[in-house]
Amino acid sequence: MDTPEPIITLLIVVVTAILSARAFQDVRLRDRLLFSPYPILAGREYYRLVTSAFIHADGRHLVFNMFSLYLFGHELEPFIGREHLLMIYFGSIIGGGLLSLFLHRHHDYRALGASGGVCGIIFASVFLMPDGKITMLPLPVGIPAWLYAILFLVAEYKGLRSAQSTIGHATHLGGAIAGLLVTTALYPYIVSWSPWLYATVMGLSVAILFYSWINPLQLPLKSFLVMESNLPAKSPPPKPTDQEVDLILEKISAIGLHSLTEQERGILTRASGK
Repeated sequence: MDTPEPIITLLIVVVTAILSARAFQDVRLRDRLLFSPYPILAGREYYRLVTSAFIHADGRHLVFNMFSLYLFGHELEPFIGREHLLMIYFGSIIGGGLLSLFLHRHHDYRALGASGGVCGIIFASVFLMPDGKITMLPLPVGIPAWLYAILFLVAEYKGLRSAQSTIGHATHLGGAIAGLLVTTALYPYIVSWSPWLYATVMGLSVAILFYSWINPLQLPLKSFLVMESNLPAKSPPPKPTDQEVDLILEKISAIGLHSLTEQERGILTRASGK
């Protein structure tokens, strides 16, 4: 039986190449399609979550992403079918965009490229073909798929915390995690195929997402944990004056101790030094 041609993978590559080439020449088209939090949130231009994956910064960026997509997609598509490949690819694009939107929602941030979708396809391949090997440049030999998945999460998270990086690490992380979730929904048995790997990758993913949620500024861990203790201590309430105490004592003498309010009892307590 002949192996089906990876039509959808090839179609995505061709459409992305055409739109990217047009965007290279037309800055206005690029600006209408790229990812940017403000027009997405304020202008409700939600389509940018998807269209940003079909344009690239330059030819090198385009070739690298499309080569990676074809390398994994042409093997994965005959294995899972065209519909499922599309679901994983676009689910990963949207997942990567949503994580970037959350982390950069208050920033003047712009991004473009198919990296989120490509990372989702790679993670789908890792768990659907766990015995495979993946080549990471500049290493001359392939490494086991399970090791790649762990190294990928660690490297992307370190990149996410680096303020100097111009790479869309949030998109990579969100795309990979979303790709794995969509793949799990379509093929639940991958959990039993590689239970320890699945648990490790999901555990790391949840930890990264939780830390990014509670610490969106990506502050150093030590600074983040002691941040509250560095705040100035609250000043103690001022000591009551003799006039305030005399008025309260006169009230007690006139109508009894039970008539005091909580505030007046507090004044007496502070006056006594207790």
